[in-house]
Amino acid sequence: MSAVAVIGPHLIDVLGRPVTEIPAGQGSVVLDEIRVTVAGTGGGAAVDLAKLGVTVSSFAAIGDDVLGRLLVTQLREYGVDTAGLVTRPGQKTASTILPIRPNGERPALHVPGAMASLLPADVDGTALLAADAVLFGGPETTPLLLDSDGIALLGAVRAARIPIFVDLLYPGRPETLDLLTPLLPLIDWFMPNDQQLRGLTGIDDVVGAAHALLDRGVGAVAVTVGEDGALLVRRDAEPVAVPALPTTVVDTTGCGDSFNAGMIAGLLSGCTPEDAALLGSACGALVASGLGSDAGIEDLGGVLALIADAHPEAGRRIGGHLNTAVDA
Repeated sequence: MSAVAVIGPHLIDVLGRPVTEIPAGQGSVVLDEIRVTVAGTGGGAAVDLAKLGVTVSSFAAIGDDVLGRLLVTQLREYGVDTAGLVTRPGQKTASTILPIRPNGERPALHVPGAMASLLPADVDGTALLAADAVLFGGPETTPLLLDSDGIALLGAVRAARIPIFVDLLYPGRPETLDLLTPLLPLIDWFMPNDQQLRGLTGIDDVVGAAHALLDRGVGAVAVTVGEDGALLVRRDAEPVAVPALPTTVVDTTGCGDSFNAGMIAGLLSGCTPEDAALLGSACGALVASGLGSDAGIEDLGGVLALIADAHPEAGRRIGGHLNTAVDA
């Protein structure tokens, strides 16, 4: 399979379910499950890419605390190259507490930690140029990578014809769009959810909002739309809706990250954007069925089996591309 360099927020999630309320005072409740996982638009996607058989290298800033050590350990267990993780002495590793409601919703209690301190000099440009693709997850969380040196670094990646994929960690805001302006012409696929896209552009219509980004230089937009799947918006082409796959929702944490991982893996294996997005939807459905960003996906075979059950012809097409890529 291909190699992907993942830049951006790598954090630790502590999740519990089901949480119907936060008890008053020093009260307590008994939960069915508590898990600790690697998460974030960088870390969560890195884990899912590795599960799909992709060679992954991670680039992020973390703290020198126990959460940072746990994060590195978990990534290495999945086979992710952690040489690009920079440890900041005296700083905290980004982390989130997520009380998961019975319907899968997930309010968040978040500590940004060291992630915003990542510098262009911290990222090995040679490693990026050796990859088959770069995922820049959550550029709004690493604003120092959007200065002239950071844009030059990513510009070299684009000049080498290595595709750049971008997603957001936080809700979209107009000021975020201003921050991203120098990055937008370098993006091959922008991959937000529908709420982020609307907040970013101020346009309620998803297709219109996607076209606003295309007008600013983005190559194409793959926007996830919850239970409706995803929508692909490209220049000079009609928007294409890609369906969600059936699942029982336990927790929606990391569904967008898993969609990104599946779509990137599909595209790098030669799938059409439509089939690659269906692979992404299957990853999202599996992750939603368990607790945490690393739930549901066991390996590529399990993802392909889900697609084959729902869409047999597409399953054969996608499986053919991916199996050929693995054999190569």
